[in-house]
Amino acid sequence: MIPAANDAGLVLEGGGMRGLYTAGVLEYFAERNLVFPYQIGVSAGACMAASYLSRQRGRNRKVNIDFAGDPRYLSWRRFLRRRRELFGMDFIFEEIPRNLVPFDFQAFDESDAEFVVGTTDVETGRPAYYSKRGGDLDGSLLTLLRASSSLPFFAPIVEYQGRKLMDGGISDPIPVRKAEADGYARNVLILTRNPGYKKSRNRLRWLLERKFGTYPAFVETMLRRHELYNDTVAYAEEQERKGLAFLIRPQLPLAVGRTEQNKQKLESLYRQGYEDARQAYPRLAEWLS
Repeated sequence: MIPAANDAGLVLEGGGMRGLYTAGVLEYFAERNLVFPYQIGVSAGACMAASYLSRQRGRNRKVNIDFAGDPRYLSWRRFLRRRRELFGMDFIFEEIPRNLVPFDFQAFDESDAEFVVGTTDVETGRPAYYSKRGGDLDGSLLTLLRASSSLPFFAPIVEYQGRKLMDGGISDPIPVRKAEADGYARNVLILTRNPGYKKSRNRLRWLLERKFGTYPAFVETMLRRHELYNDTVAYAEEQERKGLAFLIRPQLPLAVGRTEQNKQKLESLYRQGYEDARQAYPRLAEWLS
């Protein structure tokens, strides 16, 4: 039986290669034909959601595991010697989706579900959201996924429609409040950190000011990022206690970092997300009903 998700949103945290956990969860959802009318994600979470929305089962695994270790995907040499770009953003957001593992833009466009991509406006330090129903993603999906995934220090700023954008996880790491503001009081959250995790204070103000000194609001947002993240997790847990949120997250700290390239570890993380979703599904079905 497929549970009804007509009144529930899906909220996806980022986390770089930790997003393979999210990919595993979404793969199980796709197998059960569970589709949400509203999805919002930042960074890796938004990237995983796009293939889930286009109904391309297995695509997230292929893109993020098969290309792990490929210097075109992630290269410290490129970062240190050439473009100061750790992830190959052109390769990830152009060559892969257009040629190597084609993204089904038609299926994405034809989906009735709303999809919101969260980014951070570098000049204001505030979130900037772009929605499918609002027409923001028409012809610009890959650009906005790139912007949402552009990590400070490791990727360049993305300029789009007069705005300068970077990683959506900086200003709204778990956009559950945005989902609520958009009319979804009940939400399923897929997180990539274990219960009890606390983000630490950024102690590199001097480095932030050296790199982003012309954007003081952005620097302040970066310095307050730990407060925002920890507050949002506490809020999500409170919503869960009220019955307004359903959290799926790893129960122990992940052995995979943001820039992990070991295929075996990534495959294990993917399977972990899949298995956690399988075990949670009976409770989720009841919650959705």
